[in-house]
Amino acid sequence: MTQGRTDSGSSQGADPFHLERAPLLVVISGPSGVGKDSVVQRMRERGFPFYFVVTATDRPPRPGEVHGQDYYFYSTDEFERMIEQDELLEHAWVYGQHKGIPKAHVRDALASGQDVVMRLDVQGARTIKEILPMSITVFLVVESEQELIGRLRERRTESEEALQKRLATAREEMGCIPEFDYAVYNRHSRLDITVDDVAAIMRAEHCRAIPRKVEL
Repeated sequence: MTQGRTDSGSSQGADPFHLERAPLLVVISGPSGVGKDSVVQRMRERGFPFYFVVTATDRPPRPGEVHGQDYYFYSTDEFERMIEQDELLEHAWVYGQHKGIPKAHVRDALASGQDVVMRLDVQGARTIKEILPMSITVFLVVESEQELIGRLRERRTESEEALQKRLATAREEMGCIPEFDYAVYNRHSRLDITVDDVAAIMRAEHCRAIPRKVEL
């Protein structure tokens, strides 16, 4: 008589027709000027359901930027207090400015049950991937260095010296693409295609047989 077999990998009593789903943590990254803000904003405009984790910084707001919506703008003293009290999941000194992600905001985001999206520079994205390996990292790129230069000049927010510094950093950051899960082109005047690509990544990730579960 053959005895019944129990597979160690099976979940006895679980409903095989109920697939487990967990909220995704998606990091939109890439060099300065590739359009990270634009991609997230268009995702919002198109009504994609996600919780956006806002980055904290000690730089002054640019024209039109709103505290708590684009960034959390803090004084340098307040930012350094947050670092000392371990209130940030990650933080870095980028182009002479502090940037970081408040831990409490990420916990609240994951607890919401919605997919979570954050927009980070390349250094920050790499740190998040080390801390939370189940996060999904997306590297945005443009078609050429000349395209990137043009976008940075159009912003008119930096001196020529600062712009050249950003370009030098961007060249180094392009070498980090293999460390990311996905690379997506953000071509000129094709923002919706970029957003479609990011949405497709998120749909595919939700179809994983073994979901990515981010725990913090």
